[in-house]
Amino acid sequence: MLRIHPFRGLVPAPALADQVACVPYDVVNTQEAAALAGGNPHSLLHVDRAEIDLPEHTDPYSDIVYATAKAALLRLESSGSLVRETGPCVYLYQQQMGAHVQTGLACVCHIEDYEKDIIKKHEKTRKDKEDDRTRLIDTLSADTGPVFLTYRDHAEINRITQSILDSQKPVYNFTAPDGIRHTVWRVEGGEAFVKAFAEVPVAYVADGHHRTASAVRVGRERRAQNPSHSGSEDYNWFLTVLFPESQLRILPYNRLVKDLHGKTAEEFLRAVSVVFRTSETGSPDPAQPGDIRMYLGGKWYQLLWQPPTDAGPIGRLDVTGLQERLLAPLLGIDDPRTSKRIDFVGGIRGTGELVTRVDSGECAVAFSMYPTTLEQLMDIADAGEIMPPKSTWFEPKLRSGLFIHTF
Repeated sequence: MLRIHPFRGLVPAPALADQVACVPYDVVNTQEAAALAGGNPHSLLHVDRAEIDLPEHTDPYSDIVYATAKAALLRLESSGSLVRETGPCVYLYQQQMGAHVQTGLACVCHIEDYEKDIIKKHEKTRKDKEDDRTRLIDTLSADTGPVFLTYRDHAEINRITQSILDSQKPVYNFTAPDGIRHTVWRVEGGEAFVKAFAEVPVAYVADGHHRTASAVRVGRERRAQNPSHSGSEDYNWFLTVLFPESQLRILPYNRLVKDLHGKTAEEFLRAVSVVFRTSETGSPDPAQPGDIRMYLGGKWYQLLWQPPTDAGPIGRLDVTGLQERLLAPLLGIDDPRTSKRIDFVGGIRGTGELVTRVDSGECAVAFSMYPTTLEQLMDIADAGEIMPPKSTWFEPKLRSGLFIHTF
């Protein structure tokens, strides 16, 4: 069963929460991070993307970047931007994006639960990205960005959560520049949550595979370096926010391909029509699984397909059908992880970007996907399998800096 724990972390001074909190490190590049943190000395981007405070073209993996990140974290604490909790806490973290509201529990989870597959994964990690986060976490002795976990709904957890929302005032409540509202309630001790989550058999990494793997690596290394290791040390735990699956939504992860692999548009469309049931459509949005939309030559097409009756959970995904029936055999994209001819666009940007990039000539064809479902994600993780790359896009993203776990 799942183990969670309260922690005595660093949190923003109440008046500065909206200035400290920042987008996750991996959704912006260096230039975007610098623009977001510009004129704001409180932003945690000075820690998570410390290269923004170094000369242009500094190698983001160089020693000076990690040293600068450490100095920035110490500065935020010494200046009072971040303050230390007086005792261990958990937090309810609610996000509102338009009409969509989701409320999760911020706490720490045990690295052994990840090692024992009680916390299940569904993606591979890239070594360079994992190495970077491992070194940052180790240098800081802190998790600055939470891992986004989900679990199947549990009535008692829902009840406890609602009772706190109904009876307590939040400690933070602000709307970020992107229009997403972030509200946090502090729960001292959190014993009721600890007891209730002990009845949850498994949790799933929704977003943050690199952060999870890196935190676990650091925990293992600290164990090996500590001859007096007892198992009670804070490095055995890592920062998470756990959301019930019924409150989450996955947006599509769309595809763009730069060329037609030597084919004319007419030749390509004929080849597609052999492997999909193809027709022109006025809508860019798929209606259900098994429905893919393609933008080619100024027109949208509906591509319908059905997986084999004996297909496993991965074989039933639309991203698998597109890859195996079209991207590999017709466009020569055998490995979408490494191919430079394919690009991926999170559904938050809408299908308008697909049209713009094809009409401009930057790309030759685009594919609008139906979102992978949470049930599909869980089925794949339960089977111990790995999803194809860029299969899920969760929105809204968790802000970093609202709670920091140190060890």
